[in-house]
Order: sequence, then structure tokens, then C-alpha cells
Amino acid sequence: MNYKAQGAPKMGRNAPRHAEHNAPGSDKDPFGERAGGRPSKAELLKRMKAAQDERAKKDGGEG
Repeated sequence: MNYKAQGAPKMGRNAPRHAEHNAPGSDKDPFGERAGGRPSKAELLKRMKAAQDERAKKDGGEG
């Protein structure tokens, strides 16, 4: 029986389609300086909590 013709899963294609030319850590942006640097984890959490509070206010309560 020919399992290839049956549509067996193709493994090993878990790669991004392309790489950004100015990604943090690349030659064009080695230290992530293009947008003021990468935000710290504390800054991200603060922003996420603020968005959650704003969404809770807009929805009229906790979800």
C-alpha cells in the first residue's frame, strides 16, 4: 500500500515563511533599538493589566 499517495503527514516543515529584515538581533537592528528597545517584562505586564482593566470597564464588569 502506498501511504504517500494517501496523504500521510509531512514532517519537518515547522519553519517561518520568512525572516523580518529589521528583527531585533539582526544586522540592521542588533540591540532592538528601532522602537526604543524591547519592552521589559514588567512594562509588558503593566500594559496588559491596563488593557484588561479598560476592557472590564467597557464591558461593565468582570468577564
